[in-house]
Amino acid sequence: MPSINIRQLRDTPRLKAWLRAGKTVELRERNRLIGKIVPERPSAAKRARPDFAAMRKEILGDRVLPGADLLIEERRKARF
Repeated sequence: MPSINIRQLRDTPRLKAWLRAGKTVELRERNRLIGKIVPERPSAAKRARPDFAAMRKEILGDRVLPGADLLIEERRKARF
């Protein structure tokens, strides 16, 4: 695991390269470990969103719920 001291924190290109490579970096002061800088997990950042349109189509099919047209019309009027 790479380590860096407080003064070397100014060398951000090297620190960024380690973090982009997925490495955890130890932060040291006078050779004593004071913390760790952990990279963000790429899988947590890029979660797939559910397909709500497909779920609605699966549940309702081609049906249109009564009152939905009224609600849509009211919302259009409220914009102005």
